[in-house]
Amino acid sequence: MISILVITLAAGFPLHAAEPPKAALEWDLRLRHEQVDDAGFGRDAAATTARLRAGLRLAPAAGWTVLLEGEGVAGAGNYNSGANGKSAFPTVLDPTGAELNQAWVGWKGAQGGVTVGRQRVALDNQRWVGAVGWRQNEQTFDALGAQWKPRVDLGVQYYWLDRVHRVAGDKAINRLARERDLDSHLLNLAWKHGAQQLVGYAYLHDDRDVASASTATYGLRWTGAAGQGGQGFGWTAEYARQTDHARNPADFGLDYWLLEPSWTQGRTTLRAGWERLGGNGAVAVQSPLATLHAFNGWDDQFGTTPAKGLEDRYLGAGGKFGRGRLDGKLAWALAWHDYRADIGGLRYGSEWNASLGFPLPGGLSGLVKLADYRADGFSRDNRKLWLQVEWRGARTLAP
Repeated sequence: MISILVITLAAGFPLHAAEPPKAALEWDLRLRHEQVDDAGFGRDAAATTARLRAGLRLAPAAGWTVLLEGEGVAGAGNYNSGANGKSAFPTVLDPTGAELNQAWVGWKGAQGGVTVGRQRVALDNQRWVGAVGWRQNEQTFDALGAQWKPRVDLGVQYYWLDRVHRVAGDKAINRLARERDLDSHLLNLAWKHGAQQLVGYAYLHDDRDVASASTATYGLRWTGAAGQGGQGFGWTAEYARQTDHARNPADFGLDYWLLEPSWTQGRTTLRAGWERLGGNGAVAVQSPLATLHAFNGWDDQFGTTPAKGLEDRYLGAGGKFGRGRLDGKLAWALAWHDYRADIGGLRYGSEWNASLGFPLPGGLSGLVKLADYRADGFSRDNRKLWLQVEWRGARTLAP
């Protein structure tokens, strides 16, 4: 309903303004091959998918922006997309199809703005709310968003979420994996001082389709760096309390925390982390609207936190390198995770992640990425390999 209203509003902007409206065509074309070796299946999954996301961005009047964006995914190979019924193969959650990805109208002034319609929502590091950009079909929301910046060092964001369009797509066999009706309120306040930032948030998530997924999460996030120019010691510390909310039949209060010190020397950053998602044996801290692929390993074993909770202790390194024309353009990352239950002392398993990103001729970018999960009490051994080429850009259209 919100998206239909937005398209109607966009069509109503006058075309006889003093200056012709500015317009730009935006695109993101991504070709990817994903190979999955899951010990629970007799055959590997092999998915070759291509995603085209294309949009028209208009500036019909001063301060106003309209974005209409579609997304289409084509695929080939033997894999379970969640929509094709190939359950004999491991899952690669990139279903084929075409959808309206974004359709919003926004106004922005000197100290803030408002956006209404189907839109991308990504707060902080996307631990609680994000766009799930790794999957070919992006997660977007029918929402009302408002931003206010009363001072240069203070920012306030508020979103009301009416519906989430999930990465499983409109044809998912599980109807609840397609989209969910929501009545969620998100408040995020960020204060920045030099290289430090303190964020306080309250995310009241009401899932009208799955009552047990409704939660209230209140937290603080502190990031900073002690050195100059991004060098030397840095840190991230975060604490949140999650409770049942709205019509959730459970009664719980659980803790989340993250501690991540880091050290940057030249173009290389080393980090160590300890992330804890509390559990009590019946329920655990969950973040169903997050960009989950970015957390707790790229193998995606913990998209749903086990009832006994999760402790992820990890070491990571990454940076850029290269010589000549490739100077600073090759990006690498390496990480190791040790997973354990929050209660009971159960070991879940461990995981290695590695990636290399590189530029290609014609403005393209390439990526090779690997995840290797070794089970030790949770799930089963699993290995994933990705090969990817992407081309994105924008072009201003003549009036």
